[in-house]
Amino acid sequence: MYRSILQLIVAALPAVVSAAPKHNCCQVVNSKIPGPIYYPGSTTYNSSIASYYGDSERELSPSCIFRPTTTPEVQDFVHWVTSGRCKNNQFAVRGGGHTFWSGAANIQPGITVDMRIMHSLQLSADKKIASIGGCALWDQIYPQLVPYSPTVMGGSIPGIGVGGFATGGGITFASREHGFITYASASSNPDLWLALKGGSNSFGIITRFDIGTISQGKMSYNLVNYNYTDASLQAHANAFSDFMKPQNFDKSATMGMFLNYYGGGQMSLSDALWYIQPVQKPAVYHPFFDIPSSNVSVSLLDTVDKIVDKFGEAIPAHVNRGFQLTFSFRNADSATYFQLFKIYETAMTKLASVEGIFVEFLVQPHPVTNGTNLFGLQAGKTDDVMVDMTSAYTHKADDALVGQVLGDTVNQQKQLLKESDYLINFLYLNYADISQPVLQSWGESNIEKLRTACKKYDHKGVFQTQVPGGFKIPK
Repeated sequence: MYRSILQLIVAALPAVVSAAPKHNCCQVVNSKIPGPIYYPGSTTYNSSIASYYGDSERELSPSCIFRPTTTPEVQDFVHWVTSGRCKNNQFAVRGGGHTFWSGAANIQPGITVDMRIMHSLQLSADKKIASIGGCALWDQIYPQLVPYSPTVMGGSIPGIGVGGFATGGGITFASREHGFITYASASSNPDLWLALKGGSNSFGIITRFDIGTISQGKMSYNLVNYNYTDASLQAHANAFSDFMKPQNFDKSATMGMFLNYYGGGQMSLSDALWYIQPVQKPAVYHPFFDIPSSNVSVSLLDTVDKIVDKFGEAIPAHVNRGFQLTFSFRNADSATYFQLFKIYETAMTKLASVEGIFVEFLVQPHPVTNGTNLFGLQAGKTDDVMVDMTSAYTHKADDALVGQVLGDTVNQQKQLLKESDYLINFLYLNYADISQPVLQSWGESNIEKLRTACKKYDHKGVFQTQVPGGFKIPK
């Protein structure tokens, strides 16, 4: 697995003096750390708000935005925003800003910490460690590493920030071989090392990741499109169920089956097939290439930066509204996969009237974990599967309908899997909506480890109370 070290800023809480009105906290921080504070109406403020992926975050207006450039500035910010005149004022921390739901990485009122200036990259002399700023974007990092041969593996589409991606678990092209991305030092603060793997923003503000590089030359990416018919769905059910069987496991192969709904009854079916070795059409994918009525629209053998750019071409840089749900299960028989597909297909008719509707039903292999995390997953297991159901649409007025339909669809699919003893409890944080019990899905013993780490490293609970966004540790 990847080994990384991070710098983590955890609040050091001074004694309470007297609390000023919350709107004065921007002025306090600006007086103590002159320069990085921006107010509504300024070009920098407006640009920061406009850069969020979804409208649910863009519609929030923080009292001010703090844009640090160094770790000491972050330390000073945490000091001042948690003491004296600013105590109890709330703040948010943002990286790439890709999460759909409101308040995940923005706030109103309060201060939003925009970490995006901290995007440095430094490669160690032996090329084994890449030191990456806490809010670099993965698609900014990949091309800088290409001339040096070793790379790191992170987000698979443009615009994904290092910080949120890594602290949410991190699924990469290499996850079948290396598992979820890891970070922090196992030799110092091992409890924090575990807690940060999925702990999101519960323990502090991460200003740098030192990520172990891997030897990675060219890899392949094939995008295959199919006629959307029952015959194609059944062929996919057969091929994917076989692909996920342990005897067919190939650590270099990961893929996504995409069933997409575009409104008006239009459906599409495609596969994204990745292979982290320089093999154009690996044998493990032949059952997918052999499905009738297929069309290979992309066949690329290149470095990871070019693969990410190409895959990202079909993904919008911004959306208006969005909603996302996830669940996981053990590999099922082909009949169950077909039923999952048909449940989704039938449910989408209820969204035909939603303007601009797009729903993606993604089925993909789980990372193969070595167990050094708090996810409650079985180490070395190769046949777990993950679903990401994502929607995008035009109007806020449709939030309730889209949420209800997707929620009912997922619940019906989960019930089917539960009845067949395929469903597992794990929920992947980076695909989840705030309504889903992500941390609870990892098991009570692992939640207790999070609580213990929180009491030790943030004993006054600053990042549980003053940072309301994100998945908070259950009490």
